[in-house]
Amino acid sequence: MAENLGHYNHKVVRQFAVMTIVWGIVGMAVGVLIAAQLAWPALNFDVPWLTYGRLRPLHTNAVIFAFGGSALFATSYFVVQRTCHARLCNDAVAAFTFWGWQLVILAAAITLPLGLTQGKEYAELEWPIDLLITAVWLAYTYVFFGTIAQRRIRHIYVANWFYGAFIITVALLHVVNSAAVPVGMFKSYSLYAGVQDAMVQWWYGHNAVGFFLTAGFLGMMYYFVPKQAERPIYSYRLSVVHFWALIFVYIWAGPHHLHYTALPDWAQSLGMVMSLILLAPSWGGMINGIMTLSGAWEKLRTDPVLRFLIVSLSFYGMSTFEGPMMSIKTVNALSHYTDWTIGHVHSGALGWVALVSIGTMYYLLPRLYGREIHSKPLIEAHFWIATLGIVLYITSMWVAGIMQGLMWRAVNPDGTLIYSFVESVQAMHPFYVIRLAGGVLFFTGMLIMAYNLWKTCVGAQPAAGPIPAPAGAL
Repeated sequence: MAENLGHYNHKVVRQFAVMTIVWGIVGMAVGVLIAAQLAWPALNFDVPWLTYGRLRPLHTNAVIFAFGGSALFATSYFVVQRTCHARLCNDAVAAFTFWGWQLVILAAAITLPLGLTQGKEYAELEWPIDLLITAVWLAYTYVFFGTIAQRRIRHIYVANWFYGAFIITVALLHVVNSAAVPVGMFKSYSLYAGVQDAMVQWWYGHNAVGFFLTAGFLGMMYYFVPKQAERPIYSYRLSVVHFWALIFVYIWAGPHHLHYTALPDWAQSLGMVMSLILLAPSWGGMINGIMTLSGAWEKLRTDPVLRFLIVSLSFYGMSTFEGPMMSIKTVNALSHYTDWTIGHVHSGALGWVALVSIGTMYYLLPRLYGREIHSKPLIEAHFWIATLGIVLYITSMWVAGIMQGLMWRAVNPDGTLIYSFVESVQAMHPFYVIRLAGGVLFFTGMLIMAYNLWKTCVGAQPAAGPIPAPAGAL
């Protein structure tokens, strides 16, 4: 069945794709600032809303929900239309998801620096904003599954399975974890207390990683890697096994964030065991994506966009090995509360989520605007600058984190600590500077990308590829 390209809703895809770049730059700029503050605390200028404690949740929300979320909206809307050969089921509701999501992000950008927060990791936003998120997410669910319901192809491609699981699970996570008792317009108290609150929070927190930052982006991978490689996915059967195994196991892994806390020991152990089992489906997905290049490895030498996508899978494999390893209680005794965790998070966030999103945007925007890419050498430069930035960032945090853990647990024969906490902080300084350098490099790559894609989208040279310029303007 031939695609009727003019039949698709490209406007909302374009809007989300453009805002992916914008929010990526904003979120990473805040990240660079707070990284510099850790090295030189005076950079908060004694301004309350510029302090690390105010800006850090702004950074995490901007890169996860603004940058990552916009990429997921854009690509899921793009993919579901093409794999179903059907237009989005409701253009007005799709438009609401765009403007509603931007309003959520704007509200976060105002309230978090003002210190209006619930103080829950990745769920800091206060209850009125949570209600708006719920409304937008319900609208998103309706548009995505409504489009699948009116598909003109019986088969539902596996990318849509991952997108669908991400949408449904994030809705459940958000509603349960955000349940609160409002006591003012911007003040509320969690419905849960004590260790129950911690358990619900990290059931949410780790599954925000598992479904928002993994399942959704695996949907992206299962469509755009084969498209860019111009080859079918290595094993469709493996993709289905990967889906069901990942969906079943991931939901149980949250307690590994609460080792050596008041959480019951059996719950900690269950989280550890499920985290170890999670290695198998995670690596199954990585292998499936990378092996799609079987017989076409030479494309990596000449195609920097494909290189972004494949290297992102390598980082996905590395971080999904490291996560289960860090969940082992004896390893966690060393790594817990150290910057090793920060290195692990960013090997996934920068190496997997950001690189696969960047590669996808390089694929998507030229086609959405019907233009040839402005400069392929700039994509090459972006790839190497970003990769170097990631390596500097994560290696500095790995070394620093292990050093922290060893210093904190070093004791004299009489049982007293060898190092004071301040001495461990002082020892961290050079590694914080190296991390800042890595962050600056990655941020520089984002600026290069923004320039390249801006020149592409306003350029005059029509695309020579198979996808003509779609109807509708941004």
